[in-house]
Amino acid sequence: MKVSFVLSAIAALAAEVSAACFSERLGYPCCKGNNVVYTDNDGKWGVENNNWCGIGSNSGGSSAACWSQALGYPCCTHKNAVYTDGDGDWGVENGDWCGIIKGGSSGGSGGNGGGDATIGDQYTIEGNPFANVEFYINPYYVEEVDNAISQMSDSSLIAKAEKMKTYSNAIWLDNIKNMQSWLEPNLKGALSQQNSGGTPVLTVFVVYDLPGRDCHALASNGELLANDSDMERYKSEYIDVIEGHLKTYKSQPVVLVIEPDSLANMVTNIESTPACADSQTYYYDGHAYLLKKLGVFPNVALYLDIGHAFWLGWDDNREKAAKVYSKVIQSGSPAKVRGFVDNVANYTPWEDPTLSRGPDTEWNPCPDEKRYLEAMHKDFKAAGIQSVYFFSDSSRNGKKTDRKHPGEWCNQTGCGVGARPKASPISGMEYLDAFYWVKPIGESDGTSDTSAKRYDGYCGHETAMKPAPEAGQWFQKFFEEGSLREDHFNTCGNSGDESTICVSPFTEIKPRASTQQEGSMMKIQLRQASMATVSEGEDHNFLQIKSLYSWK
Repeated sequence: MKVSFVLSAIAALAAEVSAACFSERLGYPCCKGNNVVYTDNDGKWGVENNNWCGIGSNSGGSSAACWSQALGYPCCTHKNAVYTDGDGDWGVENGDWCGIIKGGSSGGSGGNGGGDATIGDQYTIEGNPFANVEFYINPYYVEEVDNAISQMSDSSLIAKAEKMKTYSNAIWLDNIKNMQSWLEPNLKGALSQQNSGGTPVLTVFVVYDLPGRDCHALASNGELLANDSDMERYKSEYIDVIEGHLKTYKSQPVVLVIEPDSLANMVTNIESTPACADSQTYYYDGHAYLLKKLGVFPNVALYLDIGHAFWLGWDDNREKAAKVYSKVIQSGSPAKVRGFVDNVANYTPWEDPTLSRGPDTEWNPCPDEKRYLEAMHKDFKAAGIQSVYFFSDSSRNGKKTDRKHPGEWCNQTGCGVGARPKASPISGMEYLDAFYWVKPIGESDGTSDTSAKRYDGYCGHETAMKPAPEAGQWFQKFFEEGSLREDHFNTCGNSGDESTICVSPFTEIKPRASTQQEGSMMKIQLRQASMATVSEGEDHNFLQIKSLYSWK
C-alpha cells in the first residue's frame, strides 16, 4: 500500500535550498553558497558541481525575502501555490513544504491555488458525495509526476504524463507523522479552492494506520504493532487528531477510505495467518472507535474497504463478509457509513467479458469488479446493511495485466490506467457512487529485494515488475512502462478514432453512421474473443462509458 514522502519541518533543509535568484531566468541554478568568482551586468556568479550558479538577486535590486526559512521551511524554486495562510503562499517541493517568494506569477497545481481559507457554514452531504463537486488535486502526486517527467525525453510520453497530473487521487494518511503534516494543509487548500470558485471541493483521504496493519502482507506493514499500547496511540495520536481537524473544517465535503485490506483479512485470513489472528481484536476495536469518532460529521462520508473480486468474490467469502461488515457497522453506531470501496491498489478490471465461472477463475462467480459489486450489493442488503453504495478504484485496472493468477497484486506488468474519476459513471447502477483513483500508477506496491525486511514473495513473482523499490516509493519504470506506453495508456487501443466508444478495457465499439436511428446495429469487437453483433437498444451502457475511457 501507499507509503508516502514525509513532509518534515526540519530547519536544516532551509540551508540546503537557496532562494530564487536572477540566474534561473538565464538557465543556471542558484548557488547554495556565497563564494563569488565572477561578476557581470547580470549579477554575482559562483561555481558549484562544475556549473555556473547565481548568487543572490540581480545587480539592480535586493534579494527577495525567503520568509519561510524563519519558520523552518525552504523557499520554493517554483510558483505553484498549494494554499495560502497568514504567513504567505505555500508550495510543495522534494516532499517538503516550501514558501513561495512574492513576485511573478503563481498558480496552484490543478486549480488548488492559494486563497481565502475562511471556514463557512456547515456542509451536509446529501446522497452521492462525489456528485456536483470539484475533485481536489493531490499536490504530492503532481510533484511526483513532475519529477518523473524530468527524467523523460520522449515528447509523447511527457504529454501523457502531464495528463496524469490533472486527475484527482486520494491522499494517504499512512502514519501519524504524515497525517499530522498532510491532513490540515490539504483541507485548507481544498477550502481555499472552494471559496475562490464557489463550487464544493471534495478531498479524499485514506485512513490507514491500524495496529498490525496489513497482517497478511509484508510489503505494507505499518508503524503500529498489534498491542494495547500501540492501540492507545492509534486512538489518541491518530484518530483523535483526525477528528479534531474534521470538526474544524466543517464547510467542505470529505470522503474517507477506511483501513484498506483490514476487514477483508478478517474474512479470509484469521485461521491461516497468525498475524491476522493476533490483530483481530485491534482491527475490530479500531474500527468501532474510528466509526464513532469520524462517522458523525454531516460533511464526511465513510467507505469501508472490501478488497476485490478475486479476494472476496466467491459465494462463501461474500456470505461471511456480509456478516463481518454488518457487525462492524453496528459496533460503530450511531455513526453512519455511506458504503464500501473495492479494488484499492489492485488490477482487477471493471469488466472482463472473456472470463466466466470456471477453472480459469477457480470457479469464482464474480471474475470482474462489476459482477463483484452487483453480488455484494445483494448480499449486503440481505444482511440488513442500510446504506450500500460503492466507489471503485479505477486507477490501475484499465488493461488486462500479464498476471497468471488473478490474485497477483504486486507491481503487475502490463497494467494500464483505468477510468477517470467520475461520479455516477454507470447507468443502471445507481448504487455505484464513482470511479476514483485511490492508489495511482507510479507508486510501488513493494520491493523486489529478497533481502529487504519488508520483502513479500508476491513482489518476486514472474509478472511483478523488477527491480522494484519499497512500497510507496516512486517506481519510474512502472510509471512509464506499466501505464504510459501507447498501448496501455489509451484503454480503447491505438486507433485514435474519436468515434470509438469504450465499454471496458477489452471492448471496442465503432458505431456506424446510422447509430442515431432506432434499432441500428453496433459491432463490438471483444479482444481475445470473437466478433459479435448486438442491437443498440440493448442495455450495454455503451454511450455512458465513452467519457470514462477516452483520454481526449
